[in-house]
Amino acid sequence: MNATAAIVLAAGKSTRMKSDLPKVLHEVCGRPMLHFVLRACELAGVDRILVVVGHGRDAILKRFQGEFKVEWVDQFEQRGTGHAVLCCRDALAGFDGNVLVIAGDMPLIRREVLVELVHQHETGGDAVTLATTFLDDPTGYGRIIRNEKGELAAIVEDRDCTPEQREVHEVNVSYYCFDAKRMFAALSKVEPSVGQAEYYLTDAVAVLKREGHQVLAGMAIPREDALGINSRLDLALVNRIMQDRIQLSLMNDGVTIVDPDNTWVEAEVSIGQDTIIHPFSVVRTGATIGSRCCIGPFAGIAAGEHVKDGAHALPIGRTGNEP
Repeated sequence: MNATAAIVLAAGKSTRMKSDLPKVLHEVCGRPMLHFVLRACELAGVDRILVVVGHGRDAILKRFQGEFKVEWVDQFEQRGTGHAVLCCRDALAGFDGNVLVIAGDMPLIRREVLVELVHQHETGGDAVTLATTFLDDPTGYGRIIRNEKGELAAIVEDRDCTPEQREVHEVNVSYYCFDAKRMFAALSKVEPSVGQAEYYLTDAVAVLKREGHQVLAGMAIPREDALGINSRLDLALVNRIMQDRIQLSLMNDGVTIVDPDNTWVEAEVSIGQDTIIHPFSVVRTGATIGSRCCIGPFAGIAAGEHVKDGAHALPIGRTGNEP
């Protein structure tokens, strides 16, 4: 298996979020959204993680100081996704393995998806392998256009679609696995978009195809994995999905959550078997709760707090650690 690097795009502004906080620092279940992307890369066994930063650079570096083994790459001018990846060329000089390219504002990405994407890429020997999904409403997404053989013919951005292409529901979700050398060679030939003078990564896929390289859009992922965050509504939707994942994992491990819709459990907590979480309780990131505990109702377990085996946690402001 070849070495694998990941380029995580995290240079954008929070324009639609209407926030001074860099977008990737907005929290999902107690962690910055970028945390989940970096964690997925780490769990997938990625050898090198490069994060492209621009807007809010200093705040992002400060927040993640010492948390992950990351190489930070500056994009001083935000000139599109293709330009962001091209900013990593010097850092990856001499690297000839696989390069995952993913967005830092898609925290629902999972380790299993990245592992499978790399596996498909290596098995097929393609210049690029990308993931797709099917959406009931594909508005705003680039459409996957296939030829009569079912092969990828083009990725057409929403604004450029013909009426017929707008009826296509298979979309590009911006999970890519490239061959490093061919990716940078293609990016060097990408022309800036008309009007905005931006360089798009999808144009590099078009260059590779035009030059006769094999490109594959062969991996369909669940639609929820494709949700990115561009607005406060998106943030709320992703929080809800992540919360469902966290609670389901705990319940599968033997924790009773009496009323999931009225319980909030943040990421990376530890809760022991046969513990019961009653409604209107909040468990913050990094908390540890032992086995056979009774939490709530109306309890609050602080970040990093430890609750002993068999203890009862009472309403916020009153906790009982005695078994």
